[in-house]
Amino acid sequence: MTATEPFRLTAAQAQAKFKDGSLTVEQYAKSLLHRVSTRDPTVHAWAYLDPDLVLEQARKLDRIPPEERGPLHGVAIGVKDVILTKDMPTQHNSPIYEDDAPRIDAASIMTLRANGALIFGKTTTTEFAATSVGPSHKGPKTANPHDPSRTPGGSSSGSGAAVGDMQVPIGLGTQTVGSTIRPGSFNGIYAMKPTWNSISREGQKLYSLIFDTLGLYARSVDDLQLLIDAFQLVDDGPEGHFAIKGAKFALVTLPTPEWPEPGPGTEAAMKKGAELLRAHGAMVEEITLPDEFRPMYKYHLQVLAGDGRVAFLPDYYQAKHHLHDSLIGHVENKDKHTRRDQLKAFDELAAMRPKMDVLADKYAAIIAPSALDEAPVGQGNTGSAAFCGPWTAMHMPVVNVPGFKGENGMPIGLSVVASRYRDQHLLRVCREVGKIFEAEGGWKRNL
Repeated sequence: MTATEPFRLTAAQAQAKFKDGSLTVEQYAKSLLHRVSTRDPTVHAWAYLDPDLVLEQARKLDRIPPEERGPLHGVAIGVKDVILTKDMPTQHNSPIYEDDAPRIDAASIMTLRANGALIFGKTTTTEFAATSVGPSHKGPKTANPHDPSRTPGGSSSGSGAAVGDMQVPIGLGTQTVGSTIRPGSFNGIYAMKPTWNSISREGQKLYSLIFDTLGLYARSVDDLQLLIDAFQLVDDGPEGHFAIKGAKFALVTLPTPEWPEPGPGTEAAMKKGAELLRAHGAMVEEITLPDEFRPMYKYHLQVLAGDGRVAFLPDYYQAKHHLHDSLIGHVENKDKHTRRDQLKAFDELAAMRPKMDVLADKYAAIIAPSALDEAPVGQGNTGSAAFCGPWTAMHMPVVNVPGFKGENGMPIGLSVVASRYRDQHLLRVCREVGKIFEAEGGWKRNL
């Protein structure tokens, strides 16, 4: 394989070739399909992929006159299989929904199609995007493309692996605790959880109305920019240029006692990330979160349990014997959470959010761990989401920025976080931070 093959292009790079006529969407799709055919027998990123449908849609896009093409023209997107697609099954990695074929797109898919995207296929997920058990209902478990003996993370397993393996340039995931950011770190790619509720979740299987957020995967910040522009995420503030020199960052060490100790790879990445930012002229202040934020993760799990009781009750009635034990536990309230407990957790988290915004706005961004360490060996468990939980609970936008590596040479990323509804600002910061981390962090893609 050579660096000029179309499957290696980012979405923005492919679009430049569509515009100058040096590449058609059909040629691009054929290159991606060839990549899938050679690599996916190892990676197993796809729950559903119809090459004939992909090529049919690609040809339709090529027939659109240049002046009528959308801002996402020809961009190939893998869709997590908990998001409705009118021309493909949506199975949720559950036997309850095996071969289920809805006749409507989710709101996110409607938006992407309207902007010219090529909806490529459905990627694997853990059951209902709500367990830490690797995708396994149909076929082998999804593998990490950089080491197939390791997990790609979850629950957005297939989207993270497919983008990390250059089978598609863009993937859609979801995040309820850490289901987008953790796979981003494990697969060595950019991953973004936007501000909560800034992108419609209509037609997306709900686990928690309070936390669920559409997640975005790409191999460049420019590609993330294409997506959030299509979804019309707009900041109130000006769009001025961001420079690392003179900027001030917060480095969160151990924000709450509920967080586990980071592994050696993540600890080294945090240290090196701070050193690199300082070397490029930034100020980096190490902070711990104030005591009032300490119960955050406990409250997060309590709200999640209450939301899960509601979300999975219909499936429980329909086919309890097909549900994972953890989902049955939510419906049956095995942890004995009272409604009073649930209300307290709900209200306490709501009270924390504006305070966390004030803290974040003192800095260009907050730097924090994305995962405990590099991807663990084995595919039966997708890893801990504990480091991602605070930003999900606080509804804040967060981007995993790749560039570092662990003791076994696997990729490790760091989370860059901003206050709510500062998604565009966050991407401007990540574009500059990413240049440094990718060039000097020590990990290089070798696929």
